[in-house]
Amino acid sequence: MAAVGFAIGLGNIWRFPYITGENGGAAFVLVYLGCVLLIGLPILIAEIALGRRGQGDPPTSFSALARSAGVSERWAWVGHLNLMTAFLIMATYATVAGWVLAYLWSASSNQFTGIDPAGASDYFARLLEEPSRMFLWMALGLFTTGMIIAGGVQQGIERAVRFLMPLLFVLMLLLVGFNATHPSFGAGFEYLFRPDFGRLTPAVFLAAVGQAFFSIGVAMAGMMIFGSYLPKGQSIVRCGLLIILADTLIALLAGLMIFPLVFRYGLDPAGGVGLIFKVLPVAFGQLPYGSLVGGLFFLLLSVAAITSMVGFVEPLVATFARVKAISRIRSAFYVTSSLVAVSLVSILSYSTWSELRLWGLDLNGITDFVSNQVMLPVGGLMIAVFAGWVVSKQVLADEIQFSAPWQFSLWHGLIKGLLPLAILVILISGLAG
Repeated sequence: MAAVGFAIGLGNIWRFPYITGENGGAAFVLVYLGCVLLIGLPILIAEIALGRRGQGDPPTSFSALARSAGVSERWAWVGHLNLMTAFLIMATYATVAGWVLAYLWSASSNQFTGIDPAGASDYFARLLEEPSRMFLWMALGLFTTGMIIAGGVQQGIERAVRFLMPLLFVLMLLLVGFNATHPSFGAGFEYLFRPDFGRLTPAVFLAAVGQAFFSIGVAMAGMMIFGSYLPKGQSIVRCGLLIILADTLIALLAGLMIFPLVFRYGLDPAGGVGLIFKVLPVAFGQLPYGSLVGGLFFLLLSVAAITSMVGFVEPLVATFARVKAISRIRSAFYVTSSLVAVSLVSILSYSTWSELRLWGLDLNGITDFVSNQVMLPVGGLMIAVFAGWVVSKQVLADEIQFSAPWQFSLWHGLIKGLLPLAILVILISGLAG
């Protein structure tokens, strides 16, 4: 359940709609679903299995498994790559989590009542122009994350996820039902599920792989550390399928929640990182009891954001505590404090430093591209290579129990052969494009 909480978060509800909008709608969604099922799920199973077998933070697990396989312990660099990816993603993710907390306050205090699309866009623009306000909400989110980690992941996160995630799912269903009463629902549905294959490019495939890994939580150390906490009697395959199912369902619901509203209010589907923040306040402003519904929605989204940040930060805290031989509490304080400092760069990139650009991208755009479309695919590629070519087949069979032997053989064949090749081709062609 902690892993589900890590997977379900802003990657589904905030990032999936805007990445879909920037990459042409249904054609991207189709590729994304293929990447989740054919690439994300097998690598997710491998990462959880490596974590449970290695019984440590990512570098320790890679090192121990490499040593037991009789190869160089320098494979620990893959664990360090996953940790660095998580750190870079958190540099921008924490800022967006701060937006969610700010909108929780605004929605609960009736600030969205009767707001129109222009007003919602102006409200979001004003938030970006107030770095001090963004900083306070971001710091609140990160230090809340640090306190949860310092107190122990399992008890708090599992209990919260078990109750609050189904509630978030029900509320999203209600918003989809609200959309279904308006003619714009058909336009939103077609945008999501009627693909125009002429819009497919290598860059779309690379974006789909990056979004699949980001959304599921693959190759950013979290699933490996949760795997190390997973009891021996728990089925890794069942856990992986549950994570994939919950994650994909929430992402598609987010699309059905956002895009009909985009077409209803005449907004641009490629509206960028602020898409949901420009759309949802208008819907809540028109709903009966909109302040209550909006406040509840952003409360649940805040919980989803925090549980995802726990998944990002937990392996960083565990590794830092081991390397420096300090307590979890001190490690959590140091790691969250460093993330607060780094996230300030992300905040200033929306205002004071917005003119700083490289290759047409601002600092946030560069960080997002490097972490999500370079480091995540490379990290997933190396996890597949390590599981397929370094760890023995018998070791993996001891950890991963499929219902039939041929299923394990199929999974192992994918991990060893097809998936590394597919990721490599997508990565090279996408970057070249």
